[in-house]
Amino acid sequence: MPPKVKFDKEAIIDAAFDVAKKEGLTGITARSVAARLGASVAPIYVNFATIDDLVIAVVERIFSISEALLAKQKGKSIFENIGKASLEFAREYPVLYQELSIQPNPYMASYEKIENNMIEAMAEDEMMRDWTLEERRQVFLKMRVFQMGLSAMVANGHVPSWMDNQGFDQLLMEVGDDILRAQLLKREEKL
Repeated sequence: MPPKVKFDKEAIIDAAFDVAKKEGLTGITARSVAARLGASVAPIYVNFATIDDLVIAVVERIFSISEALLAKQKGKSIFENIGKASLEFAREYPVLYQELSIQPNPYMASYEKIENNMIEAMAEDEMMRDWTLEERRQVFLKMRVFQMGLSAMVANGHVPSWMDNQGFDQLLMEVGDDILRAQLLKREEKL
């Protein structure tokens, strides 16, 4: 009889992540991960007290991937970097994008927390330093609505066949520029 294969935490997280990529986080069960490993459920419970603990480890892996995608962006603005990273994540992990970005879930920070962090970062941008909180809030909301909608289209495969990934990146930038220009025009009209 050959010796039993031992699975460490990383191998189990890898298997659970593979399950999540295809079935979402709700697809992570002891049986689905064990089947992916080609093992019994025992190694899972040796390394994780509960399946929820394993799911949290997978969510942490997803956040690490998201942070890496964001870090590799070399755009001129935080909007460009976030938008392009979001599109790339939606392309590579459509099921996870849908589950984490579109559906309510306990894993994502609240909208207000994300909004406040971004609005604070926007205040440091040279172009927006003298903008009011409300102006920055409105621009952020408009950018987020477009970026999430475009990323959802990509994740769902509801995209025109004539547009490639570079075209979506370009569209993201064009609409972002349009939103900023519109806000600048509104500011000029008030003066």
